[in-house]
Amino acid sequence: MSQVEESIEVRVPVHTAYNQWTQFESFPEFMDGVERIEQRTDTLTHWVTKVGGQAREFDAEITEQVPDERVAWTTVGGEARQAGVVTFHRIQDDTTKVMLQMDFDPHGVAETVGDKLGFVKRQVSGDLRRFKEFMEARGAETGAWRGQV
Repeated sequence: MSQVEESIEVRVPVHTAYNQWTQFESFPEFMDGVERIEQRTDTLTHWVTKVGGQAREFDAEITEQVPDERVAWTTVGGEARQAGVVTFHRIQDDTTKVMLQMDFDPHGVAETVGDKLGFVKRQVSGDLRRFKEFMEARGAETGAWRGQV
């Protein structure tokens, strides 16, 4: 298993950043390589991705969700193996630190080489940067799910 940890400060309140992160179907707007996410139940999502020419489909289960604090997941089926958590930390009333930690199992030679070259770390860093730009440009979330898992 490989690991990546990245964080970014976003100029929105904690509840705004958290609320947007619960809108999984909007991830393709800021996550490179994510083509589609379907929210199948409160805790199950289906992902369709294409990264480096490699198409993948998998299901991910939300294993923990605490409003304004954290969202944790693990894959439960399909062509990817990963688990992670995103946490939200108040810096100021209008600034949130979004921290992502993820464990993943590279699949095949291309993914293993890409991992060794830091591709996944750069991808996560870029996704967080685009999330920041997305949120700061909008100033508000596109929706929210405030349930707890």
